[in-house]
Amino acid sequence: MPKTQGKKIVDAKKQVDSSYQYPSVEALELVKKIAPANFDETVEAAVRLGVDPRKADQQIRGAVVLPHGTGKTQRVLVFAKGEKAKEAEEAGADFVGEDDLVNRIQQGWLDFDVVVATPDMMAQVGKLGRVLGPRGLMPNPKTGTVTMDITQAVNEIKAGKVEYRVEKAGNVHVPIGKVSFDVEQLNENLKMIVDTLLKEKPSAAKGTYLRNIAVSSSMGPGVKVTTAGLNA
Repeated sequence: MPKTQGKKIVDAKKQVDSSYQYPSVEALELVKKIAPANFDETVEAAVRLGVDPRKADQQIRGAVVLPHGTGKTQRVLVFAKGEKAKEAEEAGADFVGEDDLVNRIQQGWLDFDVVVATPDMMAQVGKLGRVLGPRGLMPNPKTGTVTMDITQAVNEIKAGKVEYRVEKAGNVHVPIGKVSFDVEQLNENLKMIVDTLLKEKPSAAKGTYLRNIAVSSSMGPGVKVTTAGLNA
């Protein structure tokens, strides 16, 4: 039998005009108002881009530090040795190690949110490709998680750095905060995401690049956002 939706979610959907594209501030006010859960839901932006991710010159991936963070404390794991391991610990990394962490992860441990590695550790980290890759946890130079500047990497992640990556259908999903955030904070985070994606526009992309934007809380319905004012 199909799962029936709760009364709060049904009521939330009734308050959204699915045929209308709301100004960003109005859309975020609505998302906050109708968030149905009894916990502080994450607010997410979904951006549809006019790209073909199957083509190498139209793949978009990177990371950006949001002005107001995400509202979530990220648990950072760093693969490093020697002085770089010490640097990671001093920067506030939650877990630091070498082969010991590789073995632990191979045994099923995954209690972390972001993985950073120095370049010389990538041979060992590569053994975890089948575990970390499907979860989006594999360190990558494009997102700043393969680096010798461990202090900067850890600090940025702790400050609210988020990764973005275009999916097969041309969509990018990025958290922009919590329902408890002020609308202004959410809006500034959203603008940062949009600005960053606009700067990443591939020269090979044809037609309209910024096609659709929607925002929603973890459990709430999507609210369409007009691109006017966000794509300047």
